[in-house]
Amino acid sequence: MTSPDTIAQAARHDGFGAAVSDAITMMDRSIRLTRRNSETLIMSVVLPLLMMALFVYVFGGAIDTGTQYINYVVPGILLLTTGYGAANTAMAVADDMTSGMIDRLRSLPIRSSAVLAGHVTASVARNALSTAIVILTAIAMGFRPSATPLDWLAAIGLLLLYVIALSWLAAALGVIAKTVESASALSFFMLFLPYLSSAFVRTETMPRFLQPISEHQPITPVIESVRSFLTGTALGSSGWIALAWCGGLLACSITLASLLYRRRTTG
Repeated sequence: MTSPDTIAQAARHDGFGAAVSDAITMMDRSIRLTRRNSETLIMSVVLPLLMMALFVYVFGGAIDTGTQYINYVVPGILLLTTGYGAANTAMAVADDMTSGMIDRLRSLPIRSSAVLAGHVTASVARNALSTAIVILTAIAMGFRPSATPLDWLAAIGLLLLYVIALSWLAAALGVIAKTVESASALSFFMLFLPYLSSAFVRTETMPRFLQPISEHQPITPVIESVRSFLTGTALGSSGWIALAWCGGLLACSITLASLLYRRRTTG
């Protein structure tokens, strides 16, 4: 199998290839760091699984969603999983920014954009693994999706776009954080926001003052779209709204992360 170093050397023949090469090198570094910090990776998978077991086996019997509860809750757990993964990205970036690693990288012929791109790409890879584990565990617990192959592709594509957007946002938070601990605190909303969505209960069952928040935030249309693709519920306008939220978040996050990184490393 071709190693990342081999791919990197082959891609250095032009400017774009060099940028790809640098990103691959930094992605390989981030993945190696993840392997050394296996406890964080394990917890990013274990915590969503525990949450799924808690809601399905403890609360599920008391929550009426009009369908089998595990089929309702799995899409929300998938987005909760990506939130844990993104929080880890914020802490990894903050560690680089505060440990002196960035100063060492600046002395090497590596493009500045590759540092954040490497962290984001590694985040996507970690999230893909944890998401697959959550889906397989959910099926073992009784989750029965009715999705066709095309529906699966649509759900995976939307989740991928959401993960990339959230990872870039996490990278921006990691850049501005003064410590790893503050990066964890700044990324807390990524873990909290799904609880104010339709992830675990229908929005119409919430108190009246919470319903506008839960219905008009980015998490709910993404969850409703994934739920529609996997279980056949009505999609409505959720698909387009989810794409708009994810696309807008991605564009804003890349721009913000790049500007903040440039300002902090050149200031």
